[in-house]
Amino acid sequence: MSQPFDLTPESVPRLTVKERAWEYARLMRWDRPIGALLLLWPTLWALWLAGNGQPQQSIVVIFLLGVWVMRSAGCVINDLADRRFDPFVERTRDRPLASGRVSVREALLLTGVLLLIALGLALLLNRLTVMLAVVGAVLAVIYPFMKRFHHLPQANLGLAFSWSIPMAYAALTDSVPASAWLLFIANMLWVLVYDTEYAMADRDDDLKIGLKSSAILFGQYDRILIGSLQTLTVLLLAAVGWVNSLGSLYYLGLCGAVGLFVYHQVLIRHRDRRQCFQAFLNNNAVGLCIFCGLLLALLPQY
Repeated sequence: MSQPFDLTPESVPRLTVKERAWEYARLMRWDRPIGALLLLWPTLWALWLAGNGQPQQSIVVIFLLGVWVMRSAGCVINDLADRRFDPFVERTRDRPLASGRVSVREALLLTGVLLLIALGLALLLNRLTVMLAVVGAVLAVIYPFMKRFHHLPQANLGLAFSWSIPMAYAALTDSVPASAWLLFIANMLWVLVYDTEYAMADRDDDLKIGLKSSAILFGQYDRILIGSLQTLTVLLLAAVGWVNSLGSLYYLGLCGAVGLFVYHQVLIRHRDRRQCFQAFLNNNAVGLCIFCGLLLALLPQY
């Protein structure tokens, strides 16, 4: 495929400082925080479980900042990887790199700054967490390229978006117990659910330009397989509750998530592009329901 536009620095339009700052913010998706929220919820689950309901506040702040910075970096890396494809996708053609309002050089510099900030945050934590952070950074960098090589890039995203779970346990307990990996797998399956819904919104465009996704792989069985993954996610999260001896309030939050999963099946039933994207966005409420149940279940008993 030929390059659809000139990406040399000279081709970038002249913008005011305010306009350029806005384009950088859009490149990092600061105008669309859904990705940061979906990364945030499993991080909070892990912090509260590892901290037995009372995680160290300074560590919580570091992870909150880390979530925002790494999600921002991941978005820039994703747009760098997809800059020759995004102009042909309805939902992405107006992104700063795809439209030529930000140059590749600028995007690379921004990525470097964000990764340095993330490294600085990681260095505030213990050695095990730093080692895990390096692995997490590698996962974030390679994910955007996976859609060229296999039909389950959503699995790579699941790894990247779940890696904060062992990091949270490592930061608070200097270990990663088996229960952390149970939560890790549950979250991986949830990522497969919502990123397949996301991919359903782009399926027609992806087929035209030769990209791969779980939505294309699942084909006519997409709803069935999403439902199966939703069921497995709930079962594993229930197992997390059992392993951690969480009370009924946790399962009440999990019931709320089940209701939302059913709603998603209604939204995607006709495979309408906008409805599939709405189902993806609604997963923020799923993460919130689970965290609220977890928070209530872990409240100190007086």
